[in-house]
Amino acid sequence: MTADLPLVHHVELWTDDLALAERQWGPVLTALGCEPFQHWQDGRSWRAGGSYVVMEQSPALRPGGHDRMRAGINHLALRAPGRVRSADLRDVALAAGWTERVDTGQALHLVDGQGFELELVYDEQDEQDEQEDQADGPVTS
Repeated sequence: MTADLPLVHHVELWTDDLALAERQWGPVLTALGCEPFQHWQDGRSWRAGGSYVVMEQSPALRPGGHDRMRAGINHLALRAPGRVRSADLRDVALAAGWTERVDTGQALHLVDGQGFELELVYDEQDEQDEQEDQADGPVTS
């Protein structure tokens, strides 16, 4: 692997309800800087920085729904730039139907309507840069 490529190429989550997944994940991923990438009958994807997230309602899906407490993926953790640590991202998620599980001060944990957990990890470097910018005061010319 080269240093300029992200570790993760893509993550694909199978969902029982693609329309609900699109309504809930789309606004949050967009707020994180992702752009819509692929769109087909059974799926959607959003990408940023060389990685992408796929939501698919596959015809091969077995019934039973997602349970993050069973074997398999427990949650998806994405970096959240410090500038979106504000209530804005939380507001976007809650308006899209997510439930806030916990905000640890280092990450915001959200759960969608199908039980998928998304952890938004605050970028410490962005936080430090923001604090330095605020300490410097407004820039005047």
